[in-house]
Amino acid sequence: MTPRGHRAPLGVFDSGLGGLTVVRALRAAFPAESLIYLGDTARVPYGTRSPETIVRYARACARVLVERGVKALVVACNTVSAIALELLRAELDLPVLGVVEPGALSAVRALERWAAEQAAESPKALRIGVLGTASTIASGAYPRAVARLSTRYEVVGQPAPLLVPLVEEGWTEGEVPRLVVRRYVEPLIDAGARVVVLGCTHYPLLESVIAEVAADLAGAPVPVVDSAVATADAVGEALRDERIPAAPRMAGAQLEIYVTDRPQSFTGVARRFLGADLGKVEQIDLVSS
Repeated sequence: MTPRGHRAPLGVFDSGLGGLTVVRALRAAFPAESLIYLGDTARVPYGTRSPETIVRYARACARVLVERGVKALVVACNTVSAIALELLRAELDLPVLGVVEPGALSAVRALERWAAEQAAESPKALRIGVLGTASTIASGAYPRAVARLSTRYEVVGQPAPLLVPLVEEGWTEGEVPRLVVRRYVEPLIDAGARVVVLGCTHYPLLESVIAEVAADLAGAPVPVVDSAVATADAVGEALRDERIPAAPRMAGAQLEIYVTDRPQSFTGVARRFLGADLGKVEQIDLVSS
């Protein structure tokens, strides 16, 4: 691998803002790695689209990042990871990582630890709960991913469409988000879920509320899996295994951010997701890129 390959950026894309939680986790874990982020804000949300449309959008986003010389692609969108990840892996000549598989692995490990600590219940009676978009839940991607890891646990899914607008409006504390979260989490806990996976990259901004509500309903702490952090862990494993060439430790990391519509509106909200200033946000056209 040439030095340029090592110094090449990681590419990350999502339908909008949520994937910045993955960027945030990647920057925290790998400060030497440069990143290019693409938010397809002109066509958000993906979660209500048909599989055929999601595949078309995913190809367009991937093409933009590949043209900009990324050394690996991180699909920071649960919907695309659930529906189009294998297709992208087959079509692209570079490593492609999604958020579903890392989230499933973290959930299985968390439930195993929970079951060991809570000896009152049999692990066979426990389930993994997933909060996600309608498309992610309908795809069955999390049950399939968990089944590949362990046959001991079942997965129950719950579409949670109101959580995304709550996060984007900044309603992440107080009674309103707590009531909405309870509406979605209660069916999971009632079904036996003792781990909750945040199956949308917006949801980490509500992690503390989700954990509090789940614990109240279950009568005991319930692990909450942040798929953004889990994805950063998966990228780290790929860097250590040299499936992705790692940047030199003292490399000057850069962050480039592109959107497909309304960069000023994006910038105004995105700082909450990234936890830092974004710098310049450039608008691009996927059709002509």
